[in-house]
Amino acid sequence: MPSAVEAGVNRKIGIAALVLITAWAFWPLATNGSAPGERVSAAAAYNPVLEGETLPAGFRQLLPRDAIEPVYEPHFVAAHEIAWSGDTQVIGVVGGDDAKAYPVSYLNQREMVIDSIAGIPILVTW
Repeated sequence: MPSAVEAGVNRKIGIAALVLITAWAFWPLATNGSAPGERVSAAAAYNPVLEGETLPAGFRQLLPRDAIEPVYEPHFVAAHEIAWSGDTQVIGVVGGDDAKAYPVSYLNQREMVIDSIAGIPILVTW
């Protein structure tokens, strides 16, 4: 049975190993393709100043810009063919004699639909 000193040393070695493994696993996310040894913080990976934006304090960007592709050619069915429940949330758009409904549950996954209504281009976003 190891002594209390040996147990403490083993615990410190285990913690150090865990920290190193975690750092190694997340290295590609932090470096953003930079040269080995060149340190790049997560905030520096995306430069809002170059993009003309400012980030609020504490902002963390989880996905790179344009990581979620919009829907370019949405498909629709007639209203009487839809079996949605009465409390389904939609974003509705009306133009001229046309009306379209975009379910929020679908927009949660794709976020943007590029479409047109009554011949006018629109962007539906969530």
